[in-house]
Amino acid sequence: MNDSAYEKGMKTRREVLGDPHVDNSLKNATEFTLPLQHMVTENCWGSVWSRDGLDKCTRSLVTISMLVALRASTELKTHVLGALRNGCSVQQIQEVLLHSSAYCGFPAAVEAFRAARDVVEEWQKSSDG
Repeated sequence: MNDSAYEKGMKTRREVLGDPHVDNSLKNATEFTLPLQHMVTENCWGSVWSRDGLDKCTRSLVTISMLVALRASTELKTHVLGALRNGCSVQQIQEVLLHSSAYCGFPAAVEAFRAARDVVEEWQKSSDG
């Protein structure tokens, strides 16, 4: 494990997803799943998300569109929250989901909207927004 990339990744991961989410992910990791947590932190967050070239909001929107294509609704929820924390608007997220429907198919978009709706509604309740 590259300690430098891991530390950089942990900082970025916490900025995007928030301490409660990251703490919960690490707390729920088992001996079996902990190596994956380390790899995700080092590689995704430390090497990719920490790069220059795209701001975090753009990275969030791109990630959401890819998760729609993969029909990864649990991970999508995590990244919708991250997008909101990164300053993306609800309208931007909605537009990415609608745009994804043309390229990923309507069943994938419907599933994505269902997952995103839960996160957006919770976010709006907690921020009165």
